[in-house]
Amino acid sequence: MADAQVRLHLEKRDQGSVVTLEIDNSSRLNSLNTKLMEAFVAAADTVAKMEEVRAVIITGAGEKAFVGGADISEMGDLHDEASARGFINRVHQCCHAVRAIPVPTIARINGYVFGAGLELAAACDLRACSDTSVFGMPEVRLGIPSVVEAALLPMLVGWGRTRWMLMLGETFDASQAKSWGLVETVVAPGMLDQAVDQWVESLFKCAPRAVILQKQLIRSWEDLPLRAAIATGIDTFGSAYATTEPREAMRRFLEENARRKREVRDLSKGEP
Repeated sequence: MADAQVRLHLEKRDQGSVVTLEIDNSSRLNSLNTKLMEAFVAAADTVAKMEEVRAVIITGAGEKAFVGGADISEMGDLHDEASARGFINRVHQCCHAVRAIPVPTIARINGYVFGAGLELAAACDLRACSDTSVFGMPEVRLGIPSVVEAALLPMLVGWGRTRWMLMLGETFDASQAKSWGLVETVVAPGMLDQAVDQWVESLFKCAPRAVILQKQLIRSWEDLPLRAAIATGIDTFGSAYATTEPREAMRRFLEENARRKREVRDLSKGEP
């Protein structure tokens, strides 16, 4: 049996690079043990420093699971509060490392996504799943509460649905996840890569630094009251003009718009 590992795939395109972080512990539904979590944090930290990267895709190996949760065998061997704190902090570090990546992160959800896996998906900016995916937060059925980045769930699905997930420990399907706003799109398993790639191509049409600033701003909104959030937005708008990117992007937009108007005008005159 191969050791669990995290694979980093770098794909270079004309508009920039795309990284896929693949969690491979497929014999155990890609569950997260300490060694795997440490490897994932190291890989995510490496990706965060790669300036040419425009998007990061997080996924699990195989088609059975995105991440089936934290390793129950390891959690069952935790012997006191200190060891429990150490383990759950490693789960948090995985989610934090994803949220610290400056470019958009996409969860490519291919099958089961439970507990820590759902928290990791919630830490991503966008989530696409196959219509065979199954979701759940079963921790209370294992004698523990759902914690760390489960705190993101109310912002995604609301407090009532979060309580339903965390207090009952029930599983639910992809269509329910979509209707609740937990995922942005649901497709057939064979279409999952195409759906993710469409988002990547849309990101490539955007100004790179503007996308990074937008992600930073959205992150700050999570922690700020309304007035402070608006003020931070004003500051961020101003900082966008620290480079020539806005002027260049708007110049290209105006030139393209003028070109299209000329084409429409020429066609209306019957000119080739």
